[in-house]
Amino acid sequence: MKFLKKFVFLACGVAALSLAQPTRAAEYPAPKQVDWIVRDFRFHTGEVLPELRLHYTTVGEPSGEPVLILHGSAGAGTNMLNPNFAGELFGPGQPLDANRYFLILPDALGAGKSSKPSDGLRTKFPKYNYDDIVQGQYRLVTEHLGVRHLRLVLGSSAGGMQTWIWGVTYPDFMDALVALAAQPVEVAGRNWITRRMLIEMIRNDPEWNGGNYTQQPRSLHLAQLYFSLTTNGGTQALWKSAPTQEKADQLVTKLLAQKSSADANDLIYQYEGSRGYNPAPKLETIKARLLAINSADDERNPPELGILEREIIRVKNGRYILVPSSEQTRGHGTTGMAKLWKHHLAELLQPATQAAK
Repeated sequence: MKFLKKFVFLACGVAALSLAQPTRAAEYPAPKQVDWIVRDFRFHTGEVLPELRLHYTTVGEPSGEPVLILHGSAGAGTNMLNPNFAGELFGPGQPLDANRYFLILPDALGAGKSSKPSDGLRTKFPKYNYDDIVQGQYRLVTEHLGVRHLRLVLGSSAGGMQTWIWGVTYPDFMDALVALAAQPVEVAGRNWITRRMLIEMIRNDPEWNGGNYTQQPRSLHLAQLYFSLTTNGGTQALWKSAPTQEKADQLVTKLLAQKSSADANDLIYQYEGSRGYNPAPKLETIKARLLAINSADDERNPPELGILEREIIRVKNGRYILVPSSEQTRGHGTTGMAKLWKHHLAELLQPATQAAK
C-alpha cells in the first residue's frame, strides 16, 4: 500500500504536480513569490493583452549567479520545490546551492498564478504558444529582474521544450542549458495524439459549452487522469503497483476519487500551446553547453525513435543522457527525480575546461 500511494502521486504527473504544495527537504533559503505586470504584451498572433501578470518564485539572493528553472504543462514554479527536485539540488553543497545561485522559477504564461483564461477572458484569452511563453520569461528576467546573462536555463517536460527554444532564440544569453524529458522536434506521434485526445475529450463534453461553463465539465478530471496514466508513471512501476486486475481497479478507483483544481479552458490552452513548437531547424545556432536528459521509459518521448541521437549531433556543445528504466523510474516523470541525474548537472556547471575533460 505504501508503494501504491507513492505511485498514485507520481502517475498523475502534471495534474498531480499542479496541486502539490511546496515542500522543504533541504536547508535552502525560504522561497519568495512576486507578481510583475507587463504592459501591452504582444502575442505571436498579433493579439495584445493590455496587462499580462507574470508570477514567479525566487530562491536565494539576487547577487547570486542567476539560474532559470522552468516547469511542465499545467504546473507552476512552486511545483519544483519538492524533495525529489529542490531537495536534491538547492541545499548547501548541492549542484544548485541557493547560497551561490539566484534561482528564478516563473509560472509560465497561462499557468499557475500568471495570467490565464480562467482569470475571466475564458476562450477570448489570446492564443499563445511556447514562443510567447519564452518571450514572457525573457522579459521577466531582463526588464524586471535586470539579468543580463544566465548561468543556466533548466526545464522539464514543457519547460524542457522551452529550454530548447531559449537555446535557439537567445543563444548568447546563457552559459548552459539542461532540457529534461523533452525533444527538439515538433510534437507528433503518441505525444501529440494523446494531447489532442485530451483536448477533444473536454471540448466534446456538452458541459464545456464552448468554454462558457458555470462549473468544471465532468470530463475534465477523467481526461486528465487518462492522459497522465497513459503518458507518465513508468511501465515497470505501473505493473508493480497494479499486477492484478483487482489492484488495477483499486488504483483507478482511488485516482477517480481525488479532487482536481484544474480549469478546463486553462488545460486546453496549456496543451495546445505546443502547436508550432519546432526548434530543430536552428539547432546549429545553439552556443551554450547543452545537456539533454531523457529516461528510457519515457512514454511521451520514446528513445527507440532515435530522435535525440540524431539531433544532438547538430548541437556543437551538446550531450545526451538516457536514464535506464527500472522499477524506481517513473517514465515521463523520471526526470523529476533529480538524484538520478544531478551528478551530470554538477559536471556541466564546472568551468568549461573541466567540463570538456
